[in-house]
Amino acid sequence: MEWIWLSAASALAGFVDAIVGGGGLILVPALFAAFPQAAPATLLGTNKSASMWGTAAATWRYARRVRLPWDALLPAVAVCWAGAWAGAWLVTQAPAEPLRRALPWVLLALLLYTLARKDLGRHHAPRWRGRAETLAACAVAGAIGFYDGFFGPGTGSFLVFAFVRVLGYDFLHASAAAKLLNLTSNVAAVGLFAWKGHVWWALGLAMALANVAGSLLGTRLALRHGAGFVRGAFLLVVTALIAKTGWDAYAPLVRAS
Repeated sequence: MEWIWLSAASALAGFVDAIVGGGGLILVPALFAAFPQAAPATLLGTNKSASMWGTAAATWRYARRVRLPWDALLPAVAVCWAGAWAGAWLVTQAPAEPLRRALPWVLLALLLYTLARKDLGRHHAPRWRGRAETLAACAVAGAIGFYDGFFGPGTGSFLVFAFVRVLGYDFLHASAAAKLLNLTSNVAAVGLFAWKGHVWWALGLAMALANVAGSLLGTRLALRHGAGFVRGAFLLVVTALIAKTGWDAYAPLVRAS
């Protein structure tokens, strides 16, 4: 019966992820709770095999309603793909524990900065055009794509923040652009996990259908309510990410002391 409540978790994850990212905060713990003896790589691969379809649905919906700078974003897609593969390779060579412990503090700084800048992301005012915008988008895509391949939690939120802060997008346009790059890194990661045999395709299919349904609902709400709504969702998701990543990083140390 695990597939029933995992599908429900996947629908909720797709809903949250479509608005501002952070769906893995819901679905990854659900998979680990349902299958505590399974290999982590298999659970992560199965999560990606479901969430990439919800991300694809959100990308398609946003692309139809939000005007995006495709000349800048398409090169960024290629850079994001390369970054995700490089990160996935590095995680097989180096420990991610230092990053795990630093992540809650990075997220906290991001949250405080967004709260302090009350107008941040409320107005769409891109800082660059043409080649400069392409280079900025590629820099964001390469760095965060690499992070997604290497570690992953909070990737969608980091992408949204980067497009708002670095490129000057409002939260709605940032979320739309982030979906395209997040889809890229997800597909790259699924390819690697599948190559290594770490995907449960039958379970992934059931969760994918639910994820798409949740994603379409979340995208509809974001498009209807605009940048202010997405900003509020962003703050809520980042707060939850701080709590979750902080617990994961430091609870074992507290128990051991």
